[in-house]
Amino acid sequence: MLQDGNRLRGALPPAQHLPFQTRSASFTPVTASDSASRGASPLPKPFADWFAARGWAPRAHQLELLTRARAGESLLLIAPTGAGKTLAGFLPSLTDLFARGKMPPGSAFTGIHTLYISPLKALAVDIERNLTKPVEEMGLPVTIETRTGDTPQAKRQRQRLTPPDILLTTPEQLALLIANAEAPRFFKDLKFVVFDELHSLVTSKRGHLLSLGLARLRKLAPGLRTIGLSATVAEPMDLRRWLVGQAPEADNHAGLVLGPSGAKPIITILKSEEHIPWSGHSARYAMPEVYQAIREHRTTLLFVNTRSQAEMLFQELWRINEETLPIALHHGSLDVAQRRKVESAMAENRLRAVVATSTLDLGIDWGDVDLVIHVGAPKGASRLAQRIGRANHRMDEPSRAILVPANRFEVMECQAALDANYVGAQDTPPMTAGALDVLAQHVLGMACAGPFDENALLAEVISAAPYAALPRETFARVVQFVATGGYALQTYERYAKIRKTKDGLWRVSNLQVAQQYRLNLGTIVEMPMLNLRLVKRNARGSLGRGGAALGKVEEYFLETMSPGDTFLFAGKVLRFEGIRENECLVSQAFSQDPKVPVYAGGKFPLSTYLAEQVRVMLADPDRWRELPGQVREWLSIQRDVSMVPKRDELLIETFPRGSRHYMVAYAFEGRLAHQTLGMLLTRRLERAGLKPLGFVATDYSLAVWALDDLGAAFGARRPSLADLFDEDMLGDDLEAWLDESWMLKRTFRNCAVIAGLIEQRHPGREKTGRQVTVSADLIYDVLRSHEPDHILLEATRHDAASGLLDIERLGTMLARIRGHITHRPLDRISPLAIPVMLEIGRETVAGEAHDVVLAEAAEDLIAEALGEAAMQDVMRRADDNDRWTERE
Repeated sequence: MLQDGNRLRGALPPAQHLPFQTRSASFTPVTASDSASRGASPLPKPFADWFAARGWAPRAHQLELLTRARAGESLLLIAPTGAGKTLAGFLPSLTDLFARGKMPPGSAFTGIHTLYISPLKALAVDIERNLTKPVEEMGLPVTIETRTGDTPQAKRQRQRLTPPDILLTTPEQLALLIANAEAPRFFKDLKFVVFDELHSLVTSKRGHLLSLGLARLRKLAPGLRTIGLSATVAEPMDLRRWLVGQAPEADNHAGLVLGPSGAKPIITILKSEEHIPWSGHSARYAMPEVYQAIREHRTTLLFVNTRSQAEMLFQELWRINEETLPIALHHGSLDVAQRRKVESAMAENRLRAVVATSTLDLGIDWGDVDLVIHVGAPKGASRLAQRIGRANHRMDEPSRAILVPANRFEVMECQAALDANYVGAQDTPPMTAGALDVLAQHVLGMACAGPFDENALLAEVISAAPYAALPRETFARVVQFVATGGYALQTYERYAKIRKTKDGLWRVSNLQVAQQYRLNLGTIVEMPMLNLRLVKRNARGSLGRGGAALGKVEEYFLETMSPGDTFLFAGKVLRFEGIRENECLVSQAFSQDPKVPVYAGGKFPLSTYLAEQVRVMLADPDRWRELPGQVREWLSIQRDVSMVPKRDELLIETFPRGSRHYMVAYAFEGRLAHQTLGMLLTRRLERAGLKPLGFVATDYSLAVWALDDLGAAFGARRPSLADLFDEDMLGDDLEAWLDESWMLKRTFRNCAVIAGLIEQRHPGREKTGRQVTVSADLIYDVLRSHEPDHILLEATRHDAASGLLDIERLGTMLARIRGHITHRPLDRISPLAIPVMLEIGRETVAGEAHDVVLAEAAEDLIAEALGEAAMQDVMRRADDNDRWTERE
């Protein structure tokens, strides 16, 4: 009899490890007392026999979910990684299909029984592999298939004619399926919808589209039950409401099943023998220690926050990989075939390490991963918990993780994230009201499925939780937009997507509209991309055709390059050769100083929770004991030469440097909020005649520099800091800046693409990024001039406020610091200002002065802040402190 997870894991060869992302932790060993105390099991005999043959028994939360789902409940299961969530989600379906039995030949058409929705294509493929094995071993009459963007068209067509019992798919594929006249037939037998990693689906526009798809499924299959699975949830009730239909006078929500607490992870922060950088995000200083950790473990997952960081980290590891350990790279811009090779090699335990972005955050079942290394601060406690959960996959054994801060402020953020993980704090983003551009896309999709009645569709839409408070008048405006494009565009026939017929129903204008919808649906709007193709020069020196596809790179990055320039991609240094149609041609290069692609959308905002914890840690010198000696020393000197801000205090430092004058504000509210603050402050400083030159923002602070003496101006209250940081900047100043800004145009472009106003893909051709941008800019200018209350302009402003500008968070910060602003006029830069000063040169603003100050070398800034002798003494004492800490 098996007594623990280690023996269970060792008792079976790798091919027989339990699937469903669970490994041994999904079950407890069977004992006589256990069997007696549980009484009759809800599991059918083949299931119970299959488990018993392996010495396993289901856990209590899995049986509870099965019992309650059978009774007709929709449910949210919250359980730690390794607790068998995915198995629990499928048990109601598998047992129901077993009871149904095999459909006899000649039976009437049977639609799908269970729909599984995954946020990642790779996760759907992984679940299919893991689910198929036990189904075959138990001899269950169940067919299982995936349908993703990678599924061949022939297979998709066959699935419509002969649906599988269980279809594993993505939100975009669901939108395609319900926008079809055959949808009622396809979904008529639907019993269960399982949402994996639900927390990651519901908080974005992708989740809004999925909620509308679920509302349609409830209409097509009124008795269906939903099951949501998640390990990291800050507000469970939000997800419980999302899972079921909402009604105006009722508080409808799914039931809740809680799994047991798993073993607390073992998390450490890397103590490098090198000095921690003042600024930057690469963490190159720690690569020898990171490589050593890889050598000491079976399989390591290394997470970073951006694709460019993944490329740099991968290159650095290979540079020092003297033992040629098998190390791979995985991120969303790589070619799908390359990603699948990496996933397959991981599943077969052929890799020692994988450098990854969020593409591997969720649920992939690699039980032999025994270490997670997070390079750079995680930016959120829940994100860290999710990524740490990729190691071990055994609930009763602790996952192991190492955090590698890239700079000194990140040391504090990593410590805050570590503390949050041990107390179980969650900071997943809150749910937001449903986006109007997404609703417009859904309205068109429903017209593609068949004629619809406006009132009936409204009732269906407001049953979806994100749209429960949608006003009737707003819905009518969205329908009119789909029908005409809006008042300013209604004379153009191409914007008339639907028409109202004599019977009062809305129908698509023509078949081409439906075709265009299917080519352009979805809410993920990426920056324009070009395919990368590796080519060689022939004997005549001209470029050959063909060659391996490496992935995609943002078009704007390539536009900055000249033939012969080099950059890093897919772990290779590539030479830019030119652009041919929609492809970028590259050849192999061996430069030691390549440029690195800057991928859009890869940066995570610092969560409000972690920002608060960093402020608390900074304000409490007793907490500094948790930090490395050189960081403690840095904060101590800051306290001596200036001050360390209190928890709810905004510290403003001003100092001269060269011919410029600087202001540094330590707000700790994240880069997005700081960027917006910088834009608004420079407008106010311009009006005050202080000649601002520019600003730069980090997650922790904001620096503004000007020609006039900012410290003297604030001291003379010209303007006062209270006036400068007054909340009214979010009124007229914000509106005026938005009217002049490029940001709204960029946001409008995305809304226009999602809403179907601009179609990027056409049969046999695709608009380039430049064509889409030009079209969006022209329409934006027309609407601003002739229809400023257009529904898409409203959607654009909402997106900018909640996303790119982080207005709500900035407003909360301005309210928090009211009456708590402290000014420290200094004669030179302070230690705490060094990190943000090293970023100078990244942002500029228009005004009386247009030149910007170039970033200075770190050594010069440190020497200026501390003095050369003091700096050497600081480094010596930091080393002494680290050695003292190790002895403790």
